[in-house]
Amino acid sequence: MGADVLPRAMPALASPARASYDAVIVGGGHNGLVAAAYLAGAGRSVLVLERLGHTGGAAVSTRPFAGVDARLSRYSYLVSLLPRKIVDELGLRFAVRKRTVSSYTPAERGGGPTGLLVGGGADRTRESFARLTGGDSEYAAWQSFYGSTLRVAERVFPTLTEPLPERAELRARIDDEAAWRMLFEEPIGVAIEDRFADDLVRGVVLTDALIGTFADAHDPSLPQNRCFLYHVVGGGTGDWDVPVGGMGALTDALAGAARAAGAEIVTGHEATRVETDGGHAEVSFRTEAGDTGSVAARHVLVNASPRALAGLLGDAPPAPPAEGAQLKVNMLLRRLPRLRDRSVDPRDAFAGTFHIAEGYRQLATAYEEAAGGRLPSAPPSEIYCHSLTDPSILSPELAEQGYQTLTLFGLHTPARLFADANDTVRDELLRATLEQLDAHLAEPIADCLAVDAEGRPCIEAKTPVDLERELRLPGGHIFHRDLAFPYATPGTGRWGVETAHANVLLCGAGAVRGGGVSGVPGHNAAMAVLEAVRGATS
Repeated sequence: MGADVLPRAMPALASPARASYDAVIVGGGHNGLVAAAYLAGAGRSVLVLERLGHTGGAAVSTRPFAGVDARLSRYSYLVSLLPRKIVDELGLRFAVRKRTVSSYTPAERGGGPTGLLVGGGADRTRESFARLTGGDSEYAAWQSFYGSTLRVAERVFPTLTEPLPERAELRARIDDEAAWRMLFEEPIGVAIEDRFADDLVRGVVLTDALIGTFADAHDPSLPQNRCFLYHVVGGGTGDWDVPVGGMGALTDALAGAARAAGAEIVTGHEATRVETDGGHAEVSFRTEAGDTGSVAARHVLVNASPRALAGLLGDAPPAPPAEGAQLKVNMLLRRLPRLRDRSVDPRDAFAGTFHIAEGYRQLATAYEEAAGGRLPSAPPSEIYCHSLTDPSILSPELAEQGYQTLTLFGLHTPARLFADANDTVRDELLRATLEQLDAHLAEPIADCLAVDAEGRPCIEAKTPVDLERELRLPGGHIFHRDLAFPYATPGTGRWGVETAHANVLLCGAGAVRGGGVSGVPGHNAAMAVLEAVRGATS
């Protein structure tokens, strides 16, 4: 068994069955499948054109290591922003599990190893804060800070599947001026420095502002704030949950729901051109075999980046160009490594988010080095173990033998650093990143790696350049472009998915309220189409 994407539950069609559809969806990632399921369920004729030989986009499960039955979520890992509303309305057989530990951050204090464990109950978390910081003030600040973000989450999250609120409307809905200023008006670094004194605690808070976003804590244009907001509002709680069966279980369920509702899904068909007069559109495509064709559509929904949309329409690409800044690493271990901090069980440390080199000053230094054109000297990253919470992604044999998966997300490594020598720089960065991890382990992570059928260590790394090549993510940017605040601004339209063409909608991560595995842009684009249809027939 070689590295592969798991087969879909139902096969895709070999070619479009019709010459014309109510809606053609370009791209079979999770957002495109959400839109297809909603529109087909409403009685619209729907075609999904997918370039690859399978659906799912970045939300897939794969067996990346030859001969090893471990099904890893290869590119996207956890679920927070997917509304229960979408799962219920589409009747998806999909579940998530809570992690017992939120995070563990190792550190050196007083000449020895220690760390901060968040989770496992309030008493345990309080004790961990006190042991690390020598008092109760940082834990009290933590409770106050995240109590504030929780109240924001409860008010903001339900709006993500509603028409875009105006800025003043969202501000009134939040009804907390201090929280509004902290998240929407001032750089998040101001609040972090005002509320927390400990460098490690500050860094743990800041990480949510940097996952997938290359920015400084005090960037006045606030990309870090927008990133932070989407990381703390999911589900109205900010929890990040483990998808049972891996991320591919979600996209398999979505593909099944779309087909059951009547949508056609055709893989191996790349959309090459969209022509529209605002009322009717023609979508041209090319097959894997090199054949060409086209289909007509009343509406076209593009589940791709804004740059890809511009290319399909023949428009100028958006500026500035998008640039991703992350390293993604997948590993399979024979066993979890032992920690230098013996007060923490590795099963607790790796079940949550394991922060590496993510102190506040370390993050600032890494950003400055990368912005100056150098790899960070201490690359920051975070790891979690899916199989501790959901062992179903492992074969019974591997699970019985104690095998575990690890997924690592590295920060502050912009695509520009890999432009001239991707393979060489990737290897250098991977070595440096694992060295930072090893500094907190009682044994090298390399000693714990499983091997594949050919005796090779079970580890793979993906840079932004790799992600652009494999998934067409512009500049390797996992959000397709910088995230936007979830309120209306000039040109955003009613749902945040509209374009300059009335019948062409953006339903991918680059839509307003896009980013992450959420299905929100797919839902909102479908709602925009159905509103337009009702308006045309009323």
